[in-house]
Amino acid sequence: MSDALVVRPVEAGDRETWAELYRGYRDFYHKPHDPAVYDTVWSWLMDTSHESRCLLALKNGIPVALGHFRSFARPIDGGRGLYLDDLFTAPAARGSGAAGAIITRLAEIARDERAALVRWITAEDNAAARSVYDRVAKQTPWVTYDLSPA
Repeated sequence: MSDALVVRPVEAGDRETWAELYRGYRDFYHKPHDPAVYDTVWSWLMDTSHESRCLLALKNGIPVALGHFRSFARPIDGGRGLYLDDLFTAPAARGSGAAGAIITRLAEIARDERAALVRWITAEDNAAARSVYDRVAKQTPWVTYDLSPA
């Protein structure tokens, strides 16, 4: 069997392996495991009219990484971009190229959809992810803020 990575959109039969990867992502960021969140996100991914989409990287047919993404408007230039919300590689598959393969596929989707760029954020102290990101993209000078509703 080949060690080649295949990147494809998530499919209905992927629920269990997607949830396992999503759990790993949520563990990394110390998020609680509310089944309603899993159900909601999965329903978004299965709804072709929803903005959220997901790519899976498979090694030897087994999903080892996920990337949640969506399109967003860019009023500053009258265009669109793709926003990578979540990217996670299972610990056993780190260093396999799975994250880079998902990012490469996102760049192809952006090209095909005439999006100007693919954008994402990561934690400042996420050195492992940043070592990948620094090889494939340019860090921006923008500072991110969050405002909770009153």
